[in-house]
Amino acid sequence: MNEKTDITVVILTYNEEVNLPHALKNVKDFAKQVVVLDSHSTDRTVEIAESYGAKVYTRPFDDFSRQRKYALEQITYSTGWLFFLDADELLTEQLKEEIRNVILKTDKDAFYIKRRFYWMGKWIRRGYYPTWLLRLGRTGYITCDNRPINEHLVCRSGNVGKLREDFIDHNNKSLSDWISKHNIYSDKEAYQLELQDDSREIYKLWGTQYERKRWLRFRVWNKLPLLIRPFIYFLYRYIFCLGFLDGKKAFMYHFLHAFLYRILIDFKYLEKKWRNK
Repeated sequence: MNEKTDITVVILTYNEEVNLPHALKNVKDFAKQVVVLDSHSTDRTVEIAESYGAKVYTRPFDDFSRQRKYALEQITYSTGWLFFLDADELLTEQLKEEIRNVILKTDKDAFYIKRRFYWMGKWIRRGYYPTWLLRLGRTGYITCDNRPINEHLVCRSGNVGKLREDFIDHNNKSLSDWISKHNIYSDKEAYQLELQDDSREIYKLWGTQYERKRWLRFRVWNKLPLLIRPFIYFLYRYIFCLGFLDGKKAFMYHFLHAFLYRILIDFKYLEKKWRNK
C-alpha cells in the first residue's frame, strides 16, 4: 500500500448518508486526514463519518461561502495541502497519482481540476464539460469568495496551475432530492438577482473560466429578457453544444438544469418584485 499523501480532504455535509460512504471509502487510503464539517445532520451522516475515521466538526448552516470559510479559517490542519471534496464526488485513481506526484515538486499554491459530471450514471459531456474548479491548495493559501451559493474557492497568491486528470461528480440521491435541493437554490439565486450585490466586482472575459462565467452573467445573461433566457440557455447547451448526442438522460438533465431551474429563478425574482410593489 502506498504511503498516505500529505493532504487533508475536507467534506461539507448535511444529511449525506447516501453519498458519504462512497466518498470516504474513495479517499481513506489516499489522504492523511479527512475532515467532515457537518451542518447538524438528522440522518446517519456523522455516524458514518466517524466510522471511517474522519474528524467531525459541526456548524449551523447559513450559506455555502461562510461554511467553507469556517473550514478554512477555524479548523487547524496538520497537512501541507487541502482538497475540498463534496459528499457526492470521487477522485479517480489517475487523479490521486497525479496529485501525489505534483505536490512533491510544484511551485504552485493551488490547482484547478476538471469536474466530470454524471447524471443517473451517464457522463454529461457535451455542453457541461470541462468545468474547471479550484479544489486543491496549500494549507493557508486558499479562501472562498462571498457568494452564498455557487461559491468558488480562490487562491490568495494567484499562483495557480491546472491538473490533467478529472474528479467525478456522481450523486446517488433521487430525482426528488435533486428537485428539492434546487428549489432551495432557486430561492437564493432569486435573492442574489434582486440584490445584484456582487456586480461591482471586476470580472474578465479573457480571465479564468470562473471570471469569464461571471462576466457573461453580468454583461450578457442579466441583460437578456426574463423568462426568455432559460429557453436560450437550454438551446445553447442541448443544440449548439451538441448535448443531444449524449442521449435521453442528457436531455433530462439539460432540461432540468438549464431550463427548469433557470426559469424557476426568474419566476421567483418576478414574484419578489411584484410583492415589493
